[in-house]
Amino acid sequence: MNQDDIRGLALSLPEAEEHPHFDRASFRVRGKIFATLPPREKYGEDLVVLMIPPEIKESLLETDAGAIVSLGNWERPGVVQLATARIESAKLADLVRASWRRVAPKKLQI
Repeated sequence: MNQDDIRGLALSLPEAEEHPHFDRASFRVRGKIFATLPPREKYGEDLVVLMIPPEIKESLLETDAGAIVSLGNWERPGVVQLATARIESAKLADLVRASWRRVAPKKLQI
């Protein structure tokens, strides 16, 4: 998946909207960010930052550590930055959906 694929998936989720967030695109549901796309020009590759449950992040550290790109001083539990080319597309799509579910109201859950 590249950033265009992620954008399409994110915007296909119920009530998802795209808004600018500093130097990147952000995807929100009812005002809460579930994903951001850092500018590829700045980082040299397609990245995505997801707000996933902490236990999923821990699992990624074991299964896909090579896809994780450090957020530097902004590391937080459940927040992960991934290089999209270093992770299987189907798994990345599942992670985008998990990130949406983390912030979406229960009545919107799919």
